[in-house]
Amino acid sequence: MATRYTIGSGVVITALALTLIALLIPVDRFGGSASAATAAPAGDDDGLGTMSTAYGPLTAADRDFIRKVRLAGLWELPAGRQAQQRGTRPPIRTAGDHLVEGHTKLDREVIQVGQALGVDLPNQPSAQQQEWLGQMTRAKGDEYERLFIKLLRRAHGKVFGLVAVIRAQTRNSMVRALATSANTTVLDHITVLEDSGLVDFDSLSDNVPPTK
Repeated sequence: MATRYTIGSGVVITALALTLIALLIPVDRFGGSASAATAAPAGDDDGLGTMSTAYGPLTAADRDFIRKVRLAGLWELPAGRQAQQRGTRPPIRTAGDHLVEGHTKLDREVIQVGQALGVDLPNQPSAQQQEWLGQMTRAKGDEYERLFIKLLRRAHGKVFGLVAVIRAQTRNSMVRALATSANTTVLDHITVLEDSGLVDFDSLSDNVPPTK
């Protein structure tokens, strides 16, 4: 009986030990890379892989983020200037002021970062961004102001999440500093856009600016 009990206890202990090992090995050996792959920000992969720089590793996601910051300024600066000129409500003109001021500073920083890290930057808005600017140019009066708020608030909401992910994950000090600046700028712009009282929060669920 004692022998049978001892054997049974040994089997149970062995089974528990194997289960514990099975749980620990994936976490220690594979969990880190799996988690990184799952949480890595989506974006365009330029096929250059991770590059070594004086400021730390520079990943494809880092480079995609830098280019997106530049693209944001290329259409939001003209949008801000347009709001300064065409806005009839004071909050619209205020939002325009913030867009111009914020993206002027951020654009200067992203150009410096691109040069320091050897990242080629776009020089004109994307086709979609040009379409948004065209929509606002064609809109009149109250329609223009509501469209301005809709497009800019939804675009800022989308990029806000990307900034947070890059800021949390990047190992490059220049990209981290740019993400910190972008976070401050985007949050300021979201705030002044919402201060207009024209944001339709129900329309923000998909967080993708309309193209029509």
